[in-house]
Amino acid sequence: MIISGTELSARLKAEMAAQMPQLEKEYGRVPCLAVILVGENPASQSYVKGKIKACEVVGMTSLLITMDASVSEAELLAKIAELNAAPDVDGVLVQLPLPAGIDESKVIDAISVEKDVDGFHPSNVAKLWLNEPCILPCTPKGIMKMIEETGIQVKGKKAVVVGRSNIVGKPVAKLLLDANATVTIAHSRTEDLAAVCREADILVAAVGKEAVITADMIKPGAVVIDVGVNRGADGKLHGDVDFAGAVEVAGAITPVPGGVGPMTICMLMSNTIECFKKRMTVNG
Repeated sequence: MIISGTELSARLKAEMAAQMPQLEKEYGRVPCLAVILVGENPASQSYVKGKIKACEVVGMTSLLITMDASVSEAELLAKIAELNAAPDVDGVLVQLPLPAGIDESKVIDAISVEKDVDGFHPSNVAKLWLNEPCILPCTPKGIMKMIEETGIQVKGKKAVVVGRSNIVGKPVAKLLLDANATVTIAHSRTEDLAAVCREADILVAAVGKEAVITADMIKPGAVVIDVGVNRGADGKLHGDVDFAGAVEVAGAITPVPGGVGPMTICMLMSNTIECFKKRMTVNG
């Protein structure tokens, strides 16, 4: 089974779009996502374009703020404060990476926790680990939706997450744990990584290294989620998993491109709607 993030995200976005007339009727407007893009990083420009496009598809409002690469940290923080205070903005996202000289953690901390659609604010991170309601980071949330799509019962299964980043590895391990999987976090220092991976009923590869997971590292029938996006020598995008080999062994697998990527943007839309509803309920 190829788990198509493109198809699943299209279906979920259509469901979100169907909610918009009711939200507008109930609250007088639709959710609004503000995206700040600093500088002219081509990859960042492409990601932001995808996010703005997704807002159009879902029928939400978007606000794109572009700032010069030479912008000072103080100016960027002032813009975030302005958006935090704006009553008609529900989600604030600053596209990373930021130019040198700007402290990313300071920028993430500055975004109001009520508008933190990325789920990166320390308060949301803490709540995730404390099992309290919070905005989940988009990629891990999308991964869980894709695993759900396979119909596999996560409870009691062995899950291995290769990668320990704060954005993907750690939070997806926590979500799998919350779903009652037995979770191992593996990484570059793991002894006999292949043997650890072969134990996995669910294998999540989030390393950022092309084809680091090969077919012989996969348990036959396992669910394989490939988070990697690596530009190969051929100029094409490749995952962390050697897809051609893995597809022969895995029971279900996500492709690259067209797998986790579209789901990340889809979950950003879902988080924006969630923030909107919470704010509207609190603020009346």
